[in-house]
Amino acid sequence: MANKASAGLLLYRRRAALEVFLVHPGGPFWIKKDAGAWSLPKGEIGEGEDPLQAAKREFFEETGFRIDGDFHPLQPVKQSGGKVVYAWAVEADCDPGRLRSNLFTMEWPPKSGRMQRFPEVDRAGWFDIAEARKRILASQTGFLDQLVAPLAIEQESRRR
Repeated sequence: MANKASAGLLLYRRRAALEVFLVHPGGPFWIKKDAGAWSLPKGEIGEGEDPLQAAKREFFEETGFRIDGDFHPLQPVKQSGGKVVYAWAVEADCDPGRLRSNLFTMEWPPKSGRMQRFPEVDRAGWFDIAEARKRILASQTGFLDQLVAPLAIEQESRRR
């Protein structure tokens, strides 16, 4: 498969405003990038692996949190590199201050022969939808749109 698929979870919670949980990629390439660099916790789907199970596994590996709840499938999005990302929205809560990410190893600086370890995710946070739109990868904004539309309808029906 030339373009592998990824799976992730889009956590949301209801506070004064609807908030989503996003992560910032670790490693030297991302250290000075913020706007347009954040993502929902996600990762590659293993050969023969159930995509939802992959999303839960990847969320745990990148954050250290196990998530339970009602998982609602979202329409997949295609990232600029061609990778398709499958995601599920789930209402849940976690403390970004308790983030524990797995590590990866790479040669750094390039061509130095030195191998260094970096966290796959170096920080996480809860953001209202407007702020999340500024921070999330452009290719993943469709997940925010899919989350907001049904919740707005649900909120409107509660007011009646």
